[in-house]
Order: sequence, then structure tokens, then C-alpha cells
Amino acid sequence: MINIKKLALLIVFIWPSVLLAETMEVTLLYVGPTDSQAWAGSQQGLDEANLQGQFLGQNYQIKSVTMKELQDLPASNMTAILVDASKKNVLSLAQDAKYSQVPIFNLTSTDDALRSACVPNLFNILPSDQMDKDAIAQWQAKNPDIAVKAQAWHEDFVKFAASQLNKRFKRNHNVNMTDDAWAGWASVKMISDTVARTESIKSTSLLEHLKNDLSFDGQKGDTATFRETGQLRQIVLLVNDKNEIVAEAPLRGVKNGLDSLGKTTCQ
Repeated sequence: MINIKKLALLIVFIWPSVLLAETMEVTLLYVGPTDSQAWAGSQQGLDEANLQGQFLGQNYQIKSVTMKELQDLPASNMTAILVDASKKNVLSLAQDAKYSQVPIFNLTSTDDALRSACVPNLFNILPSDQMDKDAIAQWQAKNPDIAVKAQAWHEDFVKFAASQLNKRFKRNHNVNMTDDAWAGWASVKMISDTVARTESIKSTSLLEHLKNDLSFDGQKGDTATFRETGQLRQIVLLVNDKNEIVAEAPLRGVKNGLDSLGKTTCQ
């Protein structure tokens, strides 16, 4: 039988510590326009991170800054930087020694050069141009007469709880979720998942986990991880000229699975 007196003592000593525990404040920096789909997606991720954070003692915010304002901030206080910018600006930021220990999330540029650069702290969220080309090539080998385009996301994608994500985003933002919006959401989600697991907001802890221990559910099926190129492994959706999803790459039976899409190593 439970000793009531001992239980009461435990409540007396433990409960105040739970109530008084400091909330972990997590601030993410965002460089880019705040009227974009990438920003809207990051806000969706923020809402969901804070919903989870209520139970974990974590509070998230995303601060929009210019490149100049970013330069004036100490890197030692940064957790992560989300970037919606051109290839040139993303690469310039990622290769700046000041941010070498800060994870930088490339939300929107699909340029292969950002993958070939193999910058250790740069994480490329959308499929690269080469991944899209490889996905289309896999489709055309058996379907030469049906033109398709490659997308990271689609408003009618329903598998893997994608339909619920699409509904949440449209309810909150009154528009369909696009590739860029998915990338913004996914970046914030993988950051909040990592903070929850590591219980740390240090950029170095986040960097280590993302590179070596990440197992991310991006509502796209296969567990997503990062290649040494900084590219996120993921399926690619193939969409016809009627805006219908006709397939998911890699297609069934293709050798090497997800690694049949795009550059896989820094060699």
C-alpha cells in the first residue's frame, strides 16, 4: 500500500520545482521576406513547436532580421538561422567563419552549387535541381509520353499524415501549402524536435544532432536524414499537367532508393 505521508512529502518537495522550472527560451533567426510562403511555413512550424513546448517547458519565437542586423548579433547567442534568399547570399552566409558553428537552413534555393559546396553547417531542405531531374528521368523511362514536373510538396498529398498538415496550414493561412511553405515548416519542426531531444539550445548541440542523429518525420514517408552534402533525403512528388500527383520518386524498384536522387557525397 502506498505510504500517504511519503507521497505527500514527495509532492511538497517536487511540485514546486516543476512549477518554478525555468522555461527554455528558443529564438530562431530568419533572413528573408516576411510575406513569402517560406515565412508562412515557418510560422506554422512555430505554432506547432509552441504547442509541444507547453508540455516541455519550451517557448519558441522567430525573429526576422536583415543581413546587416545579423552581422551585428553575436554568434554565440544564436541557435539557428533560417534563410530565404538567393544562392549567392545563402552561400556567403554559410561560408562566413562567424557562423561556422551555427546551423543555417536554406529554405528555398534548389541550386546544386549549394550542395556541391559541402558547407558543414548548411542544411538544404528542398530537393536539389539534380534530384528533380533524376526523379523525372525515372518516370520518363517507362512513361515517355506523359510530361511531369517534380515537386517537394503538393496540396493534395494525403499519405503519411500529409493531409492533416495541409489542412492545418490552409486553416491558418488561407492558402495551399507549397514547396517553400513545407520547407519553412519542416525546418522549424526538426529544430524543435532536436531541442526536445537534446534539451539544449546551443547551436553546436543542434549542429551535432542534425548531422549525426536526426531521424525526421516530414510527413513524406521515409525517415529523412541529411547527406554529407547538407541535402535532406526525401521523396520527390511527380505531378502531371493537370496538377495531379502521378508518382513518388524514387520509383519502385529503382536501385539505391532515396540515394538514386541527386548528388549523395562530397567526392
